Amino acid sequence: MRMKRLAATMAGGLLSVAALAGCGSDSGGGEVAGSWDEILTAADKEGEVVIYGTVAPDNLELLKKAFEKKYPKIKLTYVRGTDADLLPKVEIENQTGRGTADVHMTTDAGWIDRNLDTDSSVDIVGPSFDDEAYDKAKSVIDDKWFLTSATVFGMAWNTDKLPTGIKTPADVLDPALAGGKIGVTNPSGIPTYVDMYRQINDDWGPGFVDKLAAQKPRVYDSAVAVGQAIASGEIWASPTIGSTILTEKANGAPVEFMIPEKPFGVPWYSHVLSSSPHPNAAQVLADFLVTPEGQAAISHDFIPVLPDIEGTGVAGTDVLAQEIPLGDPDELSGDSVAAYQQEWEKKFLG
Repeated sequence: MRMKRLAATMAGGLLSVAALAGCGSDSGGGEVAGSWDEILTAADKEGEVVIYGTVAPDNLELLKKAFEKKYPKIKLTYVRGTDADLLPKVEIENQTGRGTADVHMTTDAGWIDRNLDTDSSVDIVGPSFDDEAYDKAKSVIDDKWFLTSATVFGMAWNTDKLPTGIKTPADVLDPALAGGKIGVTNPSGIPTYVDMYRQINDDWGPGFVDKLAAQKPRVYDSAVAVGQAIASGEIWASPTIGSTILTEKANGAPVEFMIPEKPFGVPWYSHVLSSSPHPNAAQVLADFLVTPEGQAAISHDFIPVLPDIEGTGVAGTDVLAQEIPLGDPDELSGDSVAAYQQEWEKKFLG
């Protein structure tokens, strides 16, 4: 059932740069120039680009440094938040035509699906989308939404607090870990987390979510916050943590991470906004995101869209983001997500 509609809309090919001459948005900051060289020149004159993203802050900082190294005349500003933070901003900017963001990243399959038939995005035109290694047939939706990265949620623990570690998701149900030693994410406003809880309840045994709630875990707004809490020793473990906790480990934190059987994974898709105030710089950033340099930054400790990118992926696998499907948008409607959220809060927050 996953990817039902989205799979049907995957683009067979992108429009050529020449065909897009003059197709910039009136609601944004101007028009997209003609050839790619003209877009690069226009982007330098715009001198700025803004991205909204739910990816880890460390990755956005890496992206800023890598992008500004390659395009020193364009300043990259990023705004990091959850989908609950960012999607309302994007919608308001699109409705008013007064944009701040130029490029936006999200994992919300339902939101992407609902926006496919709107004019909130413009076609992407960069040459890197035609790179055979990117596999645009599997990576681009309607010439607008492009696969940028992916993550797989695994188990992590603080090795000082829990030196024996955990080997399966069921290990976090040990009574010794009850009473605030486990951390979980609140799915409020974040359909991706709703999708995650539904899947692990199916895959990790009947009633797993109920049993997890009975452990009285601490609740955090994001997987990033859960990872920081494990690294600091505020909590001991989590069964659903993003691989970016490997960055905490690299920085010396006493943490370990492993992928269980039947893990939950989710891809990030990005788009260039029609309300972009820097339409040419937006196209340059979109293109950069799927280059090897861009992937080394945005997919550091995540799953990349290109093979053989140092510092990306999960040890022991060569999986690419194209193999991680989006959730089924039909199961992530606003009403469905709101109903699950209400059910979840009764279990976890009382």
